[in-house]
Amino acid sequence: MSKFEPNKRHLQELLIYIFNFKKSAVEAHRLLVGTYNEADLSERTCREWFQKFENGDFDVEDKDSSGRPKIYEDAELEELLKKDSSQTQKELALTLEVTQQAVSHRLKSLGMIHKQGNWVPYELKPRGVERRLCINEMPLARHKKKFFTSNRHW
Repeated sequence: MSKFEPNKRHLQELLIYIFNFKKSAVEAHRLLVGTYNEADLSERTCREWFQKFENGDFDVEDKDSSGRPKIYEDAELEELLKKDSSQTQKELALTLEVTQQAVSHRLKSLGMIHKQGNWVPYELKPRGVERRLCINEMPLARHKKKFFTSNRHW
């Protein structure tokens, strides 16, 4: 049997149900996280929805936003990182005129991680793999050499 995973609309409808039972947003959050282990639903989001309900707005349909979020190409982000890989997500977002969350998502999908103040690919290049292998083999080689040279007296 598959486990039910609620979508955004389902959670919003459950919030209306809990709201009608005169529960608080904090209680609603605790109930939903306890039931579904839904990490994406924050207590703040519950409070915002409860505020809408208190204002008489029970519509859970996604409304068209006034402005469509800007879509940018990964090439733009990669070009910015080539120029200066030490930029923060916030700086990249300001330059690209998008949200920091959008930049974070794109960096993750590109396989980039922040190491020592720079954005670098998570996957090692062949030369990096070779170097790491060589570094890891050095202690083993020293150990073998030491073991064989110390056992000559038999």
